[in-house]
Amino acid sequence: MAKRAAKGAGSVHKRTYTRNGKQYTYWEARVTTGRDPLTGKQVQRTFSGKTQKEVLEKMQAVAVEVSRGTYVPPCKMTVGEWLDIWQREYLGNVKPTTAVIYRGNIKNHIKPILGAVRLDQLHPHTVQSFINRLEGLSARSVHLVHEVLHHALKKAVELEYIPKNPAASFIIKLPQSCGISIKISASASPGRINTFFIQWSGRAILI
Repeated sequence: MAKRAAKGAGSVHKRTYTRNGKQYTYWEARVTTGRDPLTGKQVQRTFSGKTQKEVLEKMQAVAVEVSRGTYVPPCKMTVGEWLDIWQREYLGNVKPTTAVIYRGNIKNHIKPILGAVRLDQLHPHTVQSFINRLEGLSARSVHLVHEVLHHALKKAVELEYIPKNPAASFIIKLPQSCGISIKISASASPGRINTFFIQWSGRAILI
C-alpha cells in the first residue's frame, strides 16, 4: 500500500516534452495541501517553471502556509464574478439608495477595469494602478469607489476566498478629499438617484 503524503509534503520533477520536433524541458513541483472532506483524497497544488529553484520557492512558500494553517486554496473566480455575488447576496443590509450608488460605482468604474482579473491575483499594486486611473473623478468620488471595492474584498477575505484584502486602506494611497458631499433624499426613487449619479459622477455621495 502506497504511503500517503503528509500535509505540506512535496516533490519536484524535471519534465521534458517535444513540440514540432524540438525538445523542451521544465520543472514541476507538487505539494499536498490537505484532503478533500468528501472523498478523503489528497488535494495537491502544482507549480511549473523554467528552473528548479523557481518551483522549489513556490512549493516551499505554500508548504509554510499549510504548516501554519494560513493556506487558502487559489480562487478561480474573477473580481467581476465576485462583485456580482456580493451585490446580490450581501447588500441587503444597506439602504436602497446606498445600494444604487454602490452598484453604479461597480458598473461604471470597477468592473470595466478590474472585472476580468482573477480574485486571487488582485494585488495591492493593481488596485493602486486602478485608483490612479480614475481621472475625471473628484477626490471624494475616488474615495467612494475605493470604499465599495474595499467592502466587497473584505467580505471575500471573511469567506476565505482570498487571504488578505488588497484594497486595505493602510496600503492604498488615495487622493486628499476636499470634504464636499451632496445629500440625497431617502425618498428619492432608485431611478432618479441612478440618473443623478451618472450625471454628477465624481460628485455625488450619500450621507
